Amino acid sequence: MRNQPQYHFFKNTTYALKGLKDMISNETSFKIELVLVLVLLPVLYFLPLELLYKLLMFIALMGIPMAEAINSAIERVTDLVTLEYHEMAGRAKDAGSAVVFLSIVIFVVVWGLCLVHAYM
Repeated sequence: MRNQPQYHFFKNTTYALKGLKDMISNETSFKIELVLVLVLLPVLYFLPLELLYKLLMFIALMGIPMAEAINSAIERVTDLVTLEYHEMAGRAKDAGSAVVFLSIVIFVVVWGLCLVHAYM
C-alpha cells in the first residue's frame, strides 16, 4: 500500500489549478487549443440545436485540451527520465500525440455531423 496523504478537496483543487496555470504558461499547443475553446463555446451556445447535440459538441470540444494535458504529462515525465533519445521514450511521446490527434478527429466528426444535422 502506498504511503499517500489523505484526500483534501481544496488542496487537490489547488494542485489542478497550478497545473492549468503551468500549461497555459509553458505549452503553446495548449494555448492554441484554449483559444479554440474560448471562441467556439459562445458559438455553441447560439447554435440552433437541441441540448443533446450541444452536449455532444461540448464534450468533443473539451476533449482536445484534455488530450493535450495528457500528452504534455507524458512528454514531461519522459523528459524527466531521460533527455537522450530512446526508442521507448519516442514511442511514448508518439502515443501521447496520437491521443491529441484522435481527439481532434472526434471533434471534427462530431461537430461536422451536428452542424450538417442542424442546417440540412
